[in-house]
Amino acid sequence: MQGFILHTQRVKDEDLIVYILSEKELLKTYRFYGLRHSNILSGYKIDFALEESMSFLPRLKDTMHLGFEWILNRDKMLIWQDFIRLFYKHLKDVSELDSFYFELLNDCAKRFAKQNSKRVILDAYVKLLNFEGRLHKNFTCFACDEDIKDDDIGLVRAFLPAHKDCAFCLSFSKKKLKEFYESSNCAVFSDDEVGTLFNIIKDGF
Repeated sequence: MQGFILHTQRVKDEDLIVYILSEKELLKTYRFYGLRHSNILSGYKIDFALEESMSFLPRLKDTMHLGFEWILNRDKMLIWQDFIRLFYKHLKDVSELDSFYFELLNDCAKRFAKQNSKRVILDAYVKLLNFEGRLHKNFTCFACDEDIKDDDIGLVRAFLPAHKDCAFCLSFSKKKLKEFYESSNCAVFSDDEVGTLFNIIKDGF
């Protein structure tokens, strides 16, 4: 079985509770400490086995790290782990999941090798919002519930649209946003705009 480690929680001694996103579910597992064990860190993709327990969480065993070619790039890894933390917060109360989430992380991990990390995450985030039916393409202000007729659209957490004067937030070209939402490709934005959009994502899914 394969999955992405979304979160680890230290318990007694050096044991861990490990949350793993597999293809169809978010698994909550228990990992006993041992010197022979491989590293368990948020963001890693692993191959693993589970030993079921009648009285406790399934035991995580036979773990093998499935490395990314960019794993030693510190800047990429920090951005990746930020994204993984947000993913965990978004999914932590769900058990069974559509394979969309696993495949989205798989695609991101591959694209990280050759593309700008923040741009990869922006594209993935719009796909996630669209999949969940939360991508607001009609540009109605969440604060006043009126259509936004301006050429610039304010965006807040979860890319909720707003009039600039209603939310006092940073704004983006309506034309660019429409193109971005239709293509799930943020190439239309400058690097500075990408950085700003990435910071909005970091506020939470």
